[in-house]
Amino acid sequence: MRNRPRGSHLGLMLLASQLFQMGLDNIPPVTLAVLGLNVYLYLFPAAPLMQACVSVQQAYWLKDWRRLLLAPLHHVDDWHLYFNMVSFLWKGTKLERQLGGRWFLYLLSVFSLLTGVVYLLLEAGLTELTQDQSYSMACAVGFSGVLFALKVLSNHYHPGGVTYVMGFPVSNRYVSWVELVLIHITSPGSSLIGHLAGILVGLLYTAGPLKAVMKKCAGLVTSNGYNFQPSMYYNSSGTSGYSGTSGGNSGNHQHPPDYTTSYGSSSTGGLTEQEQLEAAIRNSLNDRDRTSQSGAPPPYGFHLSEEARAEEIRLRRLRRFDS
Repeated sequence: MRNRPRGSHLGLMLLASQLFQMGLDNIPPVTLAVLGLNVYLYLFPAAPLMQACVSVQQAYWLKDWRRLLLAPLHHVDDWHLYFNMVSFLWKGTKLERQLGGRWFLYLLSVFSLLTGVVYLLLEAGLTELTQDQSYSMACAVGFSGVLFALKVLSNHYHPGGVTYVMGFPVSNRYVSWVELVLIHITSPGSSLIGHLAGILVGLLYTAGPLKAVMKKCAGLVTSNGYNFQPSMYYNSSGTSGYSGTSGGNSGNHQHPPDYTTSYGSSSTGGLTEQEQLEAAIRNSLNDRDRTSQSGAPPPYGFHLSEEARAEEIRLRRLRRFDS
C-alpha cells in the first residue's frame, strides 16, 4: 500500500461531470450523501492510507479495529475513487429507489463492516493454509468490496438478464465472478480477496441468513412501531418478483420476500405507468357503469336522464329566438 500520489485530479473532474450530467435532483439522498462522503474523505482523509487500510496484522493482531470503518471510505487515487463512485452511482440509485432510503443506508453500513470482516477471515485462512505471512500483511482500501456485494444484490433482483463484459454477454447470475477474474487479470494490484469478500457478503444476504438477521436487529431497534423494512421488490424479468407483506428470507427464490411498494399506499404490481393509467381508466368506467345501474349519481359531475337532456336541448334552442 503506497501513499496517495499527487495528480491533476482528472478523475474528480470526470466524476463531477458525470454527476451534473445525471442531475443532482435525480440521485436519491442516501446515494448522494455516501458519494459525497467518499469524495470528502479523499480530499480530507481521516487518516493516511497506511493507517486506514485493513489487514489481519493491523486490525486483528494490533487490535486496530477502526480500520474496518475507515478502509471502505478511503481511496488510493482519484481514478480509484472515480471508477468506484461511478459504479456506486448507478447501483446505489437503482437499489435505493427499490429498497427505500432507510433500509439502503442500513444495508450499506452492514455491507461495509461485514466486507472487512470477511476479508480478514479469508486472509487469515489463507495464512494458515499456505503458512505464508504475506496474506496477513496484505492491506486493502476502497469501496470495491461493497460494490461487489451490491452487484450481487442487484443481479439477484433482476435475474435472467445479461451484462456485456468486454463486448461479450454474460448472465447476471455469473457476471460478478467474471468481473472478479477480469479485474484481477487487468489490474494485478487490485485486491482479489477484497472483491471476493464483497461477493460472499452479497450471497450471505441473498442466499444466506444475513437478511433475516438484519430484519431481526432492525425490529429490536425500532420497537416504536415504525416499519423499518425494505420498501419494494421489483423484478423486471417477471420470473420471481412479487409484492407482499409476509416475512421470509429473500434468498429462497420460491417464496416472496416482504417488500411493499415505495411509490404510494397501493402496490403497482410491476405495471408500467402506461399500464397503471389504463387500469385506472378501466376502473373508473366500471365504477361509472355500476353506479348508473344502481340508480345512484356518479361520483363526478351531474347526471341527467336521456329525457331531461333532450328537454334541456329543446329549451336552449327556443331561447335563441327570444333574443
